[in-house]
Amino acid sequence: MNYKFLRSILVVPVNVPKFVERASSRNADAIVLDLEDSVPLDQKIVARGMLEDAMAMCGRGAATLMVRVNNEPELLEADIETAVSHRLDALFIPKVESPEQLVKIDHLTTEIEASKGLEIRKIRFSLHIESPLGLLNMVEIARSTARIESMSIGVDDYCAAMGVSLTPDASVLFGPMSQLVITAKAFGIIPIGVMGSVAEFRDLKIFEEAAQKARNLGSEGSICVHPDQVSVLNRVFSPSEESALHSKRIIAAFEEAVKRGRASTSLDGRMVDTPIYKQALAAIEKFEAIEKFDDRKREQAII
Repeated sequence: MNYKFLRSILVVPVNVPKFVERASSRNADAIVLDLEDSVPLDQKIVARGMLEDAMAMCGRGAATLMVRVNNEPELLEADIETAVSHRLDALFIPKVESPEQLVKIDHLTTEIEASKGLEIRKIRFSLHIESPLGLLNMVEIARSTARIESMSIGVDDYCAAMGVSLTPDASVLFGPMSQLVITAKAFGIIPIGVMGSVAEFRDLKIFEEAAQKARNLGSEGSICVHPDQVSVLNRVFSPSEESALHSKRIIAAFEEAVKRGRASTSLDGRMVDTPIYKQALAAIEKFEAIEKFDDRKREQAII
């Protein structure tokens, strides 16, 4: 299986050079150069002008390189025109509410790829759902274009649209996150996000708990806004060595049972049958793929 890892997606404002310069050394699986929320309105055009140099700087390592565009009519087309290049891996598209939006952006991206002599459909999409309407249309959005690589929920904007506050237990996010994970996995898309706000970067314990809750629902990573959050996400969204060893014991026990003509056995007081065996095989495959990816990131790290 070919894995794409987006455990940690570090969002960096394009208009802050010191953050851009350090981004490649933070060990994130992906870097998002942000033209949207972290850039003041009166600096949007200036920030766009800084994008090419920022992409050159952040595209040197093994991390996936994304650009978050402004999903506003007066800014969107120029943002995409500037971002689409041989360095770009994906457009991070916020405020997605309908499949029609994505179809238009898909067509625009194709035209720009063609005009620049790039491979057509080279650029993938990472979607941010931030409203009740976007949530209602999530299935149609997911099937609107084959470019979609990952999907997430913009927690703070979603809560604002719902007129609710995010409580410590993040109960308001259980339904949306479950819906996101189910929809994404049905269409072969990577679900990302935590059960909380990524703005919670001062208390890493709270942030880690939010990430673990999301992983328990099936999330495979999250965006983050501070370098200290990267190591938390990489750890939470990776199989531990302990779990890998347990998976190997499951595989050994089941295969020994098969030699005896049985397709089930027990290990540590629990039944091990074919589905459990397949889960263990998948877990080991993912564990080994992450080790290789992390090795490649270290080899290509920009110090």
